[in-house]
Amino acid sequence: MRLFFVKDFVDLVFPRNCLMCGGTLYDSEKNLCIVCKGSLPITSYHLRPIDNDLCDKVKGLSAVGMVMAFLKFTKGGNSQKLLHQLKYRNKPQLGQELGLMYGKILNENGFDRSWDLIVPVPLHPLKQSRRGYNQSEKFGFGLSEALAVKLESSLVRGKFTETQTQKSRLERMYNVDDVFQVAPYSTITNKSILLVDDVMTTGATLCACANVLLANGAKNVDLVTIAAGG
Repeated sequence: MRLFFVKDFVDLVFPRNCLMCGGTLYDSEKNLCIVCKGSLPITSYHLRPIDNDLCDKVKGLSAVGMVMAFLKFTKGGNSQKLLHQLKYRNKPQLGQELGLMYGKILNENGFDRSWDLIVPVPLHPLKQSRRGYNQSEKFGFGLSEALAVKLESSLVRGKFTETQTQKSRLERMYNVDDVFQVAPYSTITNKSILLVDDVMTTGATLCACANVLLANGAKNVDLVTIAAGG
């Protein structure tokens, strides 16, 4: 009884609100209310993982297999709002919940035995220190829990790069050239790897990471992001 009283008091002083609509969350809800979850722009890339517009984006840049994204990215839309919360509002738990949600969808569609390892795209140590966490790794943790696949930070970012936001596809490729290396403790050899990131635009960063994994012994690499779009 006392525990319920303490919880009610904490909820009163520090109310838990949905990260999209701002409404009060029920006990069973973590970061998003059930209404906002139902309004997420969930894609169907998992139904055509090797034949979709994301595959076209990376064609010729890397010999990856499947390419998927959980949400459709639209400027000013719900997916952008969630990414903003995750990256700039100190909401690492949101990334894990999104990973759990998409991992369950992948499980339900027969992907439960597709990978040996989940690898997040790394941040530069300075950027991760400022943010306090790697948002792609948090998404990977959720996928790892849902899919029962080990997550390993097998890649390191060797140099700080300029923001990719205003760069062309070719400029993005040059910007991440020779940026990533395999970590000394990695276990990627002969493994089927799911490489995860927060958002995919041109695919330059993901392809640079995938190429490093493949060049260092990975059996195959598939790509998954929280969101993707124009």
